[in-house]
Amino acid sequence: MAIVKPFKGIRPPKQHAEEVACLPYDVMNTEEAREMAKGKEKSLLHITRSEIDLPENTDPHAGEVYDQSKDNFKKFMEKGWLQQEDKPKFYIYAQTMNHQTQYGIVGAAAVDDYLNGIIKKHELTRPDKEEDRMKIIRENNADLEPVFFTYPAVDEIDQLVDQVVQSKDPEYDFVSEDGFGHHFWVIDEDATNEKIERLFAEKVPNTYVADGHHRTAAAALVGKEKREKNPNHTGQEAYNYFMAVHFPDNQLHILDYNRVIKDLNGLEPADFMEKLKDAFVIEEKGSEPYKPAEMHTFSMYLEGKWYALKAKEHTYDDNDPIEGLDVTILTNQVLQPILDIQDLRRSKRIDFVGGIRGLKELQRRVDSGEMKVAFALHPVSLSQLIHIADTGNIMPPKTTWFEPKLRSGLVIYKFEDV
Repeated sequence: MAIVKPFKGIRPPKQHAEEVACLPYDVMNTEEAREMAKGKEKSLLHITRSEIDLPENTDPHAGEVYDQSKDNFKKFMEKGWLQQEDKPKFYIYAQTMNHQTQYGIVGAAAVDDYLNGIIKKHELTRPDKEEDRMKIIRENNADLEPVFFTYPAVDEIDQLVDQVVQSKDPEYDFVSEDGFGHHFWVIDEDATNEKIERLFAEKVPNTYVADGHHRTAAAALVGKEKREKNPNHTGQEAYNYFMAVHFPDNQLHILDYNRVIKDLNGLEPADFMEKLKDAFVIEEKGSEPYKPAEMHTFSMYLEGKWYALKAKEHTYDDNDPIEGLDVTILTNQVLQPILDIQDLRRSKRIDFVGGIRGLKELQRRVDSGEMKVAFALHPVSLSQLIHIADTGNIMPPKTTWFEPKLRSGLVIYKFEDV
């Protein structure tokens, strides 16, 4: 069963929360981070993307960047922009998008649960990306940004969350510049905190990494490092845990994750269309964006027109958790054999567009001449994600897109009291 504990969070006073809060480090580059933090001296980006406070063209992985992060964290604490709780607590972090709100419990997940497979993952991680986050965790002796977990919904936990939300106003409540609402409650009552911890231990067999595989791996590996270096390790130390927001699976929605391709691998559009007929039934849909309504149906934008591509039955195996995925069908039937894109992670001829950008973004990039063809996919279901994780499989690259992104800076997990 899953171990999820309350912790002594470090968080901003109410009046500073909106300015401290920022998008996670991995959804922007250095220039974008510098622009986002402009005029915001309290933005957590000064800690999570601290190269923005160093000369331009500084390598984001240089030693001075991690030193700057540590210095900035210390400054935030000294100025009172961040303060530590006096006792361990759970928190509720809710997000509103398109008039729908999802409620997550912020708690400390166990390193052992990650190492032993209680926390399940569905993506591969890259060692270089892990090491970057491990360095910033080591330097600050803190887990700065939460990861996004899901778990099989439990009625009693839902009811507890609802009681807290209905009983008092949120500590933080603001709408970020992208239009998403962020609401944050602090659970001060010891009995409620104890009950949440007990319910996870009794009712939640597994939790699942939805978004943030590299941050999860980095936090768990730093915890493993620290225990190996501590001759007096007891298992109760703060480094045995890391911060995650746990959302019940019945509240989450995965968005589509679409593809745009620079060229047709030397083919004329008519020849390309002819090759597609081996695997798909094709139907022209006109000039207005067409969104696929079901699994195994794709939309394609080419030469100013949208098409529906319905995969023929021989192209997939719904009994296989990976072979039944639409991203696999597109790769096996189009990207590799026709367009000769063999490595989705490294090819410069393909780009990926999160569903939050909409189908008009695909159309724009093709119409501009930057790209030649676009494919929109039906979103993966949460049940597919959980099935893949439960069976020990790994999703292909760029399969899931979760939105809204968790804001960093609402609470931080420190490996020691300050």
